[in-house]
This record gives sequence, C-alpha cells and structure tokens, in this order.
Amino acid sequence: MNTELLKQCEAKARSWLAGNYNEETKEAVRRMLDNEDKTELIDAFYQNLEFGTGGLRGIMGAGSNRMNIYTVGAATQGLANYLKKQFPDKNPIKVVIGHDCRNNSPYFAKTVANIFSANGIKVYLFDALRPTPEISFAIRHLGCQSGVMITASHNPKEYNGYKAYWDDGAQLVAPHDTDVIKEVNKITDISNIRFEANPSLIEMIGEDIDNIFVEKIKTLSLSPDAIARHKDLKIVYSPIHGCGAKLVPMALRAFGFENVIKVDEQFVLSGDFPTVVSPNPEESAALDLAIKKAKKVDADIVMASDPDCDRIGIAVKNEKGEWVLINGNQTGMVFTYYLIKKWQELGKLKGNEYVVKTIVTTELIKDIARKANVELYDCYTGFKWIAAIMRENEGKKIYIGGGEESYGYLIEDFCRDKDAVSACAIMAEITAWAKDNDKTWLELLQDLYVEYGYGKEKGISVVRKGQSGAAEIKQMMTDYRNNPPREIAGSKVRLIKDYQTLKAKDLSAGTETPIEMSTTSNVLQFFTEDGTKISVRPSGTEPKIKFYIEVRGEMKSRADYYDAEAKADRKIDAVRKDLGI
Repeated sequence: MNTELLKQCEAKARSWLAGNYNEETKEAVRRMLDNEDKTELIDAFYQNLEFGTGGLRGIMGAGSNRMNIYTVGAATQGLANYLKKQFPDKNPIKVVIGHDCRNNSPYFAKTVANIFSANGIKVYLFDALRPTPEISFAIRHLGCQSGVMITASHNPKEYNGYKAYWDDGAQLVAPHDTDVIKEVNKITDISNIRFEANPSLIEMIGEDIDNIFVEKIKTLSLSPDAIARHKDLKIVYSPIHGCGAKLVPMALRAFGFENVIKVDEQFVLSGDFPTVVSPNPEESAALDLAIKKAKKVDADIVMASDPDCDRIGIAVKNEKGEWVLINGNQTGMVFTYYLIKKWQELGKLKGNEYVVKTIVTTELIKDIARKANVELYDCYTGFKWIAAIMRENEGKKIYIGGGEESYGYLIEDFCRDKDAVSACAIMAEITAWAKDNDKTWLELLQDLYVEYGYGKEKGISVVRKGQSGAAEIKQMMTDYRNNPPREIAGSKVRLIKDYQTLKAKDLSAGTETPIEMSTTSNVLQFFTEDGTKISVRPSGTEPKIKFYIEVRGEMKSRADYYDAEAKADRKIDAVRKDLGI
C-alpha cells in the first residue's frame, strides 16, 4: 500500500470530521477511518470528482471522490460563480434543473436548485423525473445560460452523476469545462457553498414543457403516410424503470402509432432497478423482459431506453421469427441511411447538410454519407462533441442527424444531447417504412451491408477499479503508444492515429500528418490493410479502458449475412488474441 497516499487520504477524511458536515456524513467517514481495510477510505478520498465525457459521476457516499450533497454543492457553487463571471450583465441568470429515477436524485436536484437560488440565479426545477434530452431542450426553449441534470445514465445503481450544460443546451466543452473545474477547486471549504435557498427564485416546471417538447418531436416525422398505413405496428417498449415511461409513449402516439405495448414490470420507477442487473440497453439481459413480452404478443419491434432516456436499445425479428439484438453501430447505420434517403426523396438535400459520428463508431456510416454526397464529421466520444459541431455550424450548414456506437442518437437540432425519446419515435417510423417497402428491419440492415460492404464491431471494456486501477490503465495507454502493434490478426497496421499528439502516422509511406481536431484526447487508433480498425481509450466516466474493434467483409446478397457474420467473429477473436484482451 502507498503509505504516503494513505496519509493524505486520512488527513482529508479527518478534515471532513472537523468541518461543518452533517452527522450522517461524519459517521460514514469515521467508519472508513476505523476500518482496518483502508481500500474504501482511499477510494473515497484519493481524488476529487472531475468532469469527464459525461460530467461529474461517481459512487454515492461520503468522501471527496463520492457523489454527495457536498461534492454536488461544490460543483454547483463553482458553476454559479463561473456563470456570474461569464454573464455579468445578465439579470437574472437562468438555469434548468432536472433529475432521473436514481436514489438521491430528487434530493441532489433540490440541493442544486437551492444553491443556485442562494446565488441569485433563477431556477427552473422540473417537478419530477424527466429525460436528459428534455433538460437540454428546456435550456434552449427557456433562454437559459446553463442547466444541470442529476443522472448517472446507465451506470449501476450505486452511482449517481451531475451533467452540466451551457446556454446552447449542450454539455460543457473547453474552455468552460476546465474553467468550471477551476472555480470548483476554489471551493476549499463547505462554508463557501451557499446552501440556503431563495424560494422566490425557484420555479417548478413540468407538463407544459413536456407538451411543447413532444410537439416539436412530432415535426421530425419523415414518413407520415407509412405510419398511417401501419399505425397498428406492435411496438414493445421498456423504460427500464426510468425517465422514458411518460414521454416515449407520448412521442410514439404523437407520431401516429396506436399500439404501444408496455413492459409493465419495468414501468415501475425505481433507482434500485429491481428487474435488471444493469439498467443498460447495451446489455442483452436488460431487454430480456421486453423480448419475452414481444414473443407473447408477436411484436414488430422491441425498444428500451436507459434510466435517463438518452440511449436506446432495440431488438427485431429475423427470417425465422427469432428475436435478435441490434447493436449501436447497426442502429446508427440504419438511422443515418434512413434520414439521408428520406431527405433525398423529399427534396431537402441542398448541398450544405451534414451528419456526425464519433471516431469509434463504424466507418460504414462514412461510406453511406459519402455515396450520398453528404458531409460527415468525425468527433470524439461523448455527445458534447457532436453538439459542439452543431454549434459551430449553426446558421451555416443543416444538421441531418448524428450518433455514436454507444446507443445514442439525435435527429433534432432543438436539443443538444442524445435523445431516446425522438430516437424511439424514428426507429418505430423506420420499422413502418421498411414494412411499407416489403422489408423487415433486419432485411433493411442486410441490404445496407450488400450495398456498402459488411462490417462488424465489438466493444470490450477492461475494468480496473480504484487508484491502482487508474495507474494500470494509464500504463496500458503508455505501452500502446511506445510499442504499437505492427500487425493485427494477420494484417499489417498501415495507419496509427494518436489523438493525444494529433498526429497520424502512415507506416507504409513513412509520413506523418496532423489530425484536425479542436482539442486533444487520450485515444489511439490502429488501421490495418484489410480494413480492421482498433480504437483504444480510457473511459471518462468509469474505471475502464475501452477497446473498439471493427472488422470488414463483404456480402453479395442477404443470404450471405450469417456467413459474413461468422467470418467477422473469427477475425474479432484473432484481434482480441493479438491484443491480449
């Protein structure tokens, strides 16, 4: 054990005992100090929570590295101080506060509202849980300068989080993210935090915003005739105990769908997520109950959103009537193809439109955009980067849609975070449109593989918890940089992109070129001669190092689908073996 680190953690913990913290917090700190095993103490105090790709996120409990009213309070006071510096002539500065279904989320949201109001800032506080994208929408709709969503998205139940937004409804990016942290770091004592609310500055909002938001989503429909012909489409939907329970069915009805079938057990709102091990639609088990319901009613599509309703997972039937899960890249491919195809049919493509994906998302989306002469932007992981491109292009170019492999998509420009409310509506519409063209959803996907080439992706997360885990992850990235692979699964590495140095090395030509990005990021990519792409990055929100594997193949017809899939699986296994993961 690192004795110096332990001493620092113990000193910080004792300062909490001496400070003006509540008794519940002090008792939890005492338990950690008295415990012979100091692992929990070190994890709770070895660092302060920092903003990553998803904002502030951590395990709930006492400590500087935990989600509690004091870390939430320091973040809010720091943000309040920063807002006053950025908008000195704005009176009042206005913010929106929302929260998800997690344990302590309403408590944290109320704490945030109290602190903002105590600082003379006008607060619009949602009266109950709401989807993350609705908070983004409300910031723009109400003309606010900032906003906060209390959520840990799809993390396990012991987590909570704090997403901070700017005046465009997007999560903080540079310089605001780092500058807010500087302000937060100035809050060295909880006496600096103004917890005493000014109730006159807190206004409750709710159903009025819901109705406006859903009406705006209704305008996104591109195939109303197909929906009218298939309005009885059997749609099984689950909110996985979270925020989609109200608005997703509302949006589906607004689009014209009349047969939304609920997974009743998962419409029970609960931060304990009682029916799942993990409330993450990326994990197959989270959709088990929905698929069970779908088999019972012979549904056309299964959809599930994560607890804060910004991610969507779907399942569809194959030609044998078996239910298969569609991954985030496949959903993104069909999503992008459909939007571009409909924009073409409707005469909406004028030459200044664009789509966005993240650098770890399938390259097939790039091929779809290129064939249609639609500009594609590649950006870093995290929807704040997609939103940054939208902000940069505001008034110059037209946004069609964007998404990332981690099950997040956005069709509208009146919101600036991924949105499972609109995504559920558009995925149901795609299902109706495919049916109108005598195709199933899966056949539509297979036809894209025939047209653009087959691709398969696999995401692998290696978990390394705590301070020692963080050090191990850091070392792994250093090793990949200093000793990059020269061959992966029998194919030579032709290109290495290092987003930390913003340099791309062409190994065959022996040349080095700059990568055009607005900032650096700790991501490495390896491209091989046979089209394989490997991306490696530490997670910004969880104790993981993430590997993204994409391999390519070909399909001459739908009949080749399963053979192409089997070949891709073998290639992915070979890649994993070579990388030792």
